[in-house]
Amino acid sequence: MIYRFLMLSDEVDDFKREIRIDSEATFLDLRNIILDSVKYSKDQMDSFFICDDDWSKRTEVTLVEMDTTSDEDSYTMAETRLDELVEEEGQRLLFVFDNMTERAFFMELREIIPGQDLKEAVCTKSVGNAPAQLISFDEFESKNSGSSDLGEDFYGDSEYDIDELDREGFEGLGDGPMDNPYDDDRY
Repeated sequence: MIYRFLMLSDEVDDFKREIRIDSEATFLDLRNIILDSVKYSKDQMDSFFICDDDWSKRTEVTLVEMDTTSDEDSYTMAETRLDELVEEEGQRLLFVFDNMTERAFFMELREIIPGQDLKEAVCTKSVGNAPAQLISFDEFESKNSGSSDLGEDFYGDSEYDIDELDREGFEGLGDGPMDNPYDDDRY
């Protein structure tokens, strides 16, 4: 079988790669075609994560053995075939290419093509330039922190006082102390 993956980046809007690879290839084969397709060096530590539908990380596939004392199964790229962990169309993966900042490519198995084999993985579509392979942590922080000069015009009055709230403006509040949470001594 052939797997057709779509790969996107949340850093570069017009970036897209389509990769076709045999289902019996290893995660190391997939890593190599990804790195070749984006012209990254292969001297960095990176990982794959098998994700659920909400992109939450479930299973990690590492470049090298990381922890042999864990009760959880350990998967390495060179020894794990794709079809062991990726089984159905729509399956989502993250390829974390910058471990220091957790920057990653988002991947989805778009199609399974039965009855065909590939000797070598290929990048069949390449659109846009990939983000830089490595950035400094300070650069990452500045890109993701946004503006910090929002001030009170954005948030409202900086002298907020709960006693200024108009009790009549809240429907359904009774006169008992627990009927109005604002009467509670904690506030």
